[in-house]
Amino acid sequence: MDKNTVEKLIAKAKEAMENAYVPYSKYPVGAALLTEDGNIYSGCNIENASYGLTNCAERTGIFKAVSEGYRNFEAIAIICKGQLKASPCGACRQVIAEFLHKDSPVVLANEDGEYTLTNVEGLLPGAFTTKSLLGDNNDF
Repeated sequence: MDKNTVEKLIAKAKEAMENAYVPYSKYPVGAALLTEDGNIYSGCNIENASYGLTNCAERTGIFKAVSEGYRNFEAIAIICKGQLKASPCGACRQVIAEFLHKDSPVVLANEDGEYTLTNVEGLLPGAFTTKSLLGDNNDF
């Protein structure tokens, strides 16, 4: 993935982060998802007083895109406030593995513009996927 695309995804994720609803943790996160046809969907984290009902930015963005008919994604960027680079929770890693390819780029960024580039397999090695359900655990 070229640097221009990375920077564009980070910028869209940062815009989404500004919409985060985080009255409890005060920890806003944004995500931007690139579809294979070049569209970008974004999401932010949305907290709830019943913490288990909180939705992360990554899942918000993916679910929004899927609800509008997209199933094929090229890459995802995730950003959070502060100097630490964003890192998806386990639930988000599983959802990312469901909808992106194992070699799809994953950009983990902070609000200073620093980022690490990895891929889905790097986030969740040995992911449980459709192939797992079919008894093929060798690859996802």
